[in-house]
Amino acid sequence: MPSAGRVLAGLSVVPTLALSGWLLAGLPLLLVGWFRPLPAALAGGLLAVILCHYSLRRPPGPDGCVPGATALQTAAVLAVSVASGVFNGLFHGEQLMIRRDPSTYAQYAVWLAGHGSLPIPTGGFGGPDPALRFDSMGFYPVPGGIVPQFMAGPPMIHAVGEWLGGVSGLLLVPPVLGALAVLVVAGTAARLAGPRWAVVAAVAFAVSLPIVYTSRTTFSEIPSLILLFGGMNLLLDARLRLRMGSGAGPAAGRARTTAALAGLAFGLALLVRIDGLRDVLPVLAFAGFLVAMSRASRPGGPAFPEGRLGLPLLAGLLVGAAWGFAAALAFARPYLSYLSGSLKPLLAICAAVVVLTAAVTLLAPRSAGWLTARLHGSAARGRLARRLPDLAAGLVVLVMAGLAVRPWVLTVRRTPVTADDLLTADFIRKTQLADGLAPDGTRLYYEHSLTWVVWYVGLPAVVLATVAAAVLVRRMVRGGEFGWVLPLAAIGWTTVTTLLRPGITPDHPYASRRLVPIIIPGFILLATWGLRLLDDWLRRRAQPGAGLGARSGAGPEARPETRPETRPGGRFGRRAAVTAGVLLLVAPPAITSIGTAFTQVNRGEAAAVAGLCRALPPHASVLMAERVTGDRLTQVVRGQCGVPTARVVFAPGTSVPKPADVRRLIAAVRRTGRQPVLLAAEPSQLAAYGPATRVMRLRTRQDERALIDPPNGTWSLGVDVWMTLPV
Repeated sequence: MPSAGRVLAGLSVVPTLALSGWLLAGLPLLLVGWFRPLPAALAGGLLAVILCHYSLRRPPGPDGCVPGATALQTAAVLAVSVASGVFNGLFHGEQLMIRRDPSTYAQYAVWLAGHGSLPIPTGGFGGPDPALRFDSMGFYPVPGGIVPQFMAGPPMIHAVGEWLGGVSGLLLVPPVLGALAVLVVAGTAARLAGPRWAVVAAVAFAVSLPIVYTSRTTFSEIPSLILLFGGMNLLLDARLRLRMGSGAGPAAGRARTTAALAGLAFGLALLVRIDGLRDVLPVLAFAGFLVAMSRASRPGGPAFPEGRLGLPLLAGLLVGAAWGFAAALAFARPYLSYLSGSLKPLLAICAAVVVLTAAVTLLAPRSAGWLTARLHGSAARGRLARRLPDLAAGLVVLVMAGLAVRPWVLTVRRTPVTADDLLTADFIRKTQLADGLAPDGTRLYYEHSLTWVVWYVGLPAVVLATVAAAVLVRRMVRGGEFGWVLPLAAIGWTTVTTLLRPGITPDHPYASRRLVPIIIPGFILLATWGLRLLDDWLRRRAQPGAGLGARSGAGPEARPETRPETRPGGRFGRRAAVTAGVLLLVAPPAITSIGTAFTQVNRGEAAAVAGLCRALPPHASVLMAERVTGDRLTQVVRGQCGVPTARVVFAPGTSVPKPADVRRLIAAVRRTGRQPVLLAAEPSQLAAYGPATRVMRLRTRQDERALIDPPNGTWSLGVDVWMTLPV
């Protein structure tokens, strides 16, 4: 029977390996139009099993890659994961009518599940007409049809639920992914902070509002998190395998294989979110660093066995990224064009990192000796080398302090220029009025981005994470804590770049999704390690005659802790302090989440859409004769009802089309032998074409749109749809 450590290690990488295998097999099938249940299950399932086999076979040591884990700790992590999945499943959302990103992802998945190919074809209206529009919110026109807005990875994952249980099954996939994310993050905490702290990290992560929010509906952030933190877990496992195998033999081969799988997971994050390109830049630099250190290690010189992982990590990263770029170019060109303002600078940064990494790798044998000589070649430089760890730690604190004071010294604005900017400004202005604020559509509220983090993880976690990051950076500069290098680089890079420019409409909880893939779990992971640091410090103080200079072991190579006997009073005080620390990590995010955790948003949308589909006559071709109805329901009717659907063009400043255009299109549909159907929001908008019947009356709750405070409730939402069969 496998040990508790092996079970915990396996549970925290299997979700990543399974998603990697599914995406690796699914994209080629989608490219050739064969993304169907049987071929996808065979190819994706087989690849997932193969990846799991090569990663999990013969784990090092009796406890696998999580030394010292107990059955109680592993069971507690699993219980938190299951509880998270069940709770979010009970209150899952039903965002199907397209108003924001989750419903676009849902309709993307519905289409892939039912058709297995892109682009989405158009037809059933008697040929082209200048008044016909087949695109809608979240769906762009391309030659041969239309394509959804986003990357194909999340819909390929969510489509599994639709195959298994229809729309109801699709809506339950996010809670399952959220539960798996708890396992992955707990596994990272177990490897870096120790298994006894994994439960704390799991609870603090699971109750954070952004995690609850994105685990209830079809977002891309949770799958991205699983790939990114799962990649970290695999790389930590590869390092442990390498070190326990003395860097040679079969163990070294298995370590390189695991590193390649880690790189693959990192690269596939780009297939899930285009922002994944930014998130994996530290991985690219780290892989280059490992290759450079491997080249710099010469016989008789300093040994650096981890350098052997560089090339496999880089190879896996390039393969996964190639899948992402292929999907972007095949299916998301309009989306890339829309993001060009931010994507081009990111690509330039990526190119610079590639060039710099290649240069450092090529010059590694010479640069290593030169750098050592420059740092230690004189007394002045020696003093600089001795002060460098403290300076690096101070820089971490300085950066966080700068983010903290931004609201007092800066107000981030954007003057609308493009049509999209004008829509965003109008949205912000309306949200400000609803929140009782002075209307100013140029405000972006990005200066409050660190405050957002404080809302969702709590001020104690932010402070403790900052201290932990400073301590870790100091130790790294002194040559220690190598296992933390990539996790801390990824957390630091993404935190700073995202908080400086979140790039999202600033209403909450919607904007909180930007914090999900790395920032929220990153702060929780650092705070958990910081709590362990505090515990070790208090334990050393409680030991009679113990010095204060000992360092806390952490990382995948850390051995299970031995706890010398301490004074009873000191032991009690340490336990009380640590208990208080745990409560301060868990209670603030839980309190923030209470206001929305027990409310299901968009309840009834699935039934409302099903009722609309039943109301449509056979052989219908649907014309959207009103702006809002067209935005929300064009792809819903086309995808879920299986009916040709188009919008009728309307003049700027109006919400209904010209009657002449509508009548011309009605006649064109009749010539095809199909039944024309008109849909609108009010019966008066259809009165000129025939008697109207209400086919949808939905009264539900939607997400709050908070700008200056954490969200603590929901707003009402009403949707009415009227139908006319033209006479």
